[in-house]
Amino acid sequence: MQFHLNGYNPGDPRFSDPQDAVVPPPIKRPLPECVDVMIVGCGPAGLNLAAQLSQFGNIKTAIVDLKDDRLLVGQADGIACRTIEMFQAYGFAEQILQEAYQVHEVAFWKPDANKPDEIALSSKIQDVEDDLSEMPHVIINQARVHDQFLDVMLRSPGKVEPYYSRKLLNIEVDENATEYPVTLTFERALNYSVNIQTTEVVKAKYVVGCDGARSTVRKEIGHELVGDALNQAWGVMDILMVTDYPDIRVKSVIHSSNEGNMLIIPREGGYMVRLYIELDKLAENERIARDKITKDYLIAAAKRIMQPFTLDVKEVVWWSVYEIGQRLTTAFDDSAEGRPAHVFLAGDACHTHSPKAGQGLNTSVMDTWNLGWKMAHVLNGKADAELLKSYSAERQVIAKQLIDFDRELSKMFSTKPKSPTNPDGIDPADFQKYFEQFARFTAGTAIRYNPSKLVGTGEHQQLATGQTLGMRFHSAPVVRQADARPMQLGHCITARGKWYVFAFAGEQQPLSAECGVKALCEFLQHDPASPIRAHTPQNAPLDDVIDVRAVFQQHHRDVNVSALPDILMPLKGKFGLRDYEKVFCVDNRPESSGGGKNIYDMRGINKEQGCIVIVRPDQYVADVLPLNDYSSLTAFFKGVLK
Repeated sequence: MQFHLNGYNPGDPRFSDPQDAVVPPPIKRPLPECVDVMIVGCGPAGLNLAAQLSQFGNIKTAIVDLKDDRLLVGQADGIACRTIEMFQAYGFAEQILQEAYQVHEVAFWKPDANKPDEIALSSKIQDVEDDLSEMPHVIINQARVHDQFLDVMLRSPGKVEPYYSRKLLNIEVDENATEYPVTLTFERALNYSVNIQTTEVVKAKYVVGCDGARSTVRKEIGHELVGDALNQAWGVMDILMVTDYPDIRVKSVIHSSNEGNMLIIPREGGYMVRLYIELDKLAENERIARDKITKDYLIAAAKRIMQPFTLDVKEVVWWSVYEIGQRLTTAFDDSAEGRPAHVFLAGDACHTHSPKAGQGLNTSVMDTWNLGWKMAHVLNGKADAELLKSYSAERQVIAKQLIDFDRELSKMFSTKPKSPTNPDGIDPADFQKYFEQFARFTAGTAIRYNPSKLVGTGEHQQLATGQTLGMRFHSAPVVRQADARPMQLGHCITARGKWYVFAFAGEQQPLSAECGVKALCEFLQHDPASPIRAHTPQNAPLDDVIDVRAVFQQHHRDVNVSALPDILMPLKGKFGLRDYEKVFCVDNRPESSGGGKNIYDMRGINKEQGCIVIVRPDQYVADVLPLNDYSSLTAFFKGVLK
C-alpha cells in the first residue's frame, strides 16, 4: 500500500479521507470495584495481555492508562518476524503485512576510500535468512498495532476496553485477603481545563505493571531498573523528503568518517523514512541538553552524514532525542520467600533497550505473551498459582540475553569506522558480520526457554531436530486434508490459551492397524489415563484444553476421511457440528504450483517413526516424544495442569 503522499495522517490508511479514520474519543466510565486482573499501561505489553485475557469471557480484566485516548503516533515501529507470528494467532497479521514496509535487504555504507568525507556503498545483505520464519521483518506505526489489539479486545468474549486518564497513586497487597489481595488507588482527571479530579479504588487478584521505564507499579513494589548507559545521544525523526540517496527505500547503516553514524529505516506507505542520527558523545553522568537540539539541528546532522547525497525535508512527522541505555529490573514480580506473586512487571517496566536493535516492543509483547496464558490457566482453574512463578524464571533470563546483545550492537553503532587516522575504530565489515551473526535475535526467533515443568529435557529431540525444545514452534507448509488448502501448520495455533499436540505420522499407511497416529488418538480419547480425559472439564469440547492435530506423509487424497478418529473430527458447538480442520498432509504439490516443501524434511522429523510435538499456548515447543510414549505424554500434562 502507498499512502502519506500529501502529508502524514494517523489512523487506518484504507480511508481516503483521513477524517474518516478518526476514532471517536472514549466514553468516560468509572472503574469497576473488583477485577481479576488490573493492567496498568496501554502500551504494546499491556494491550497484548488484555487482548489475550479478553479471549476468556469469565475473566474480568481492566486496563488503565495515564493518557486520555489511544495512541496516534508510535515510537517503537520495528516488528520482528516472531512478533508477526504472534499477530497471526490473533488473526490480524495479514492486515499488518498489507500496510507495513517489509524489510528484505540491508545496505551498509562506509567512508569512500578515495573521498573520506563522503560515503560509498560497502555491501548489501538479506535482512532475514531463508526459512527463518514464514513472516517478514516489518516497519509500521506502533499505533496501528495498538489499534489491532484494541479491536481484538472489543470483539472477544471478555470485551475489554481501556479506562483512560487514570494515574496510579499507590498499591497495597494484603496477604491475608482470600479473594482480592491487591488494592489500587487511582487519581482520575475528570476535566483538565478546570483541574477537577477524584480518586477511585479497585481491588484485584493480580496486577501487571506495563507502565514503562518510569513505572509506578515497579516503584510501589520496591524494585528498580539497574544498568548502564553508553554516554551516547541519538536523534530520531520520521520525515517526508526528496533525496538522491539511492538506497532510501532500503534499510541502511551508514558510518561516516567524521560526521557520525546514521540508521535509515524506510517507513510504511512508500514515502516516509525514519532516521536515527548519532549526536555528540556525552561526558560521564551528563544528560542531553534537549533545549539545544531542534529538528533543524537533526536535519543538518543527517545532511552532513549523507554527503555527497542531498536531503530535502518536506515534512517532519515526529522527532525526538534519547540516550542509549540498557537496564534490567531487580525482579519481575513481588514474590518473596514463601509468598506468592500478586503483582507482575512487563515490558519497559522491567527492561529497557536502545531503539536501533528493535527489541523494545518485540521483547515487551513476548513478556505478556508468556504471562497471559499462564494467568488465564490459574484464573480458570486449569493450573495452580505455582505456574505463575515460571514467568519471571523464563523471561528474566531472556531479557538479560537480549540486553547483552543490544549493548554490544549499540556500542558498535556508536563507534567511528576504522581509518588511517582512527586505527582503533570499527571495521564496517566486522559490524556487518556481527549484524548477520545475531540476526536471529533481532528477528525474535533466538528465544529459548530452559528445561522445566514447561519444557522437556530433550531426550527424544532427534525425532524432530528442527523443532527445538524451548524455542517457538517453527511452522512449515502443509495441505489441509479436508479442503486441500495449502497453509502454514503453525497458523492453526491461536491465542485462546490451548495446548497443542501435533502427531506426525510415521511411514505406515494412514489410519491402518499399524498407524501410530490412530493408536495415539484411541488412547487420548478412550483410555482412563488420557491427559485429555484427565484435564478437560466435564461437558467441554474435546479440544477445550489440549488440541490434537495430525500430519500424514501421504497425499491428502489418500487419507480416508471416514476412518478418522472422533478426536480428529470432534463434534462442537450447540448444534454438534463437526470440526474438519485438524488433519494435514505433506505438501505434495509440484514446485511449479508452489509446493515441493516437505515439512518432515524442513523440520527434521523422523519419517519412519514419526513423533509427537507438544506446543505450549504461547507457541513454544514443550516436548518431543515418540508416538507411542503415552506415559511421558500423560506425565508432562500432569505436571502442569490440574
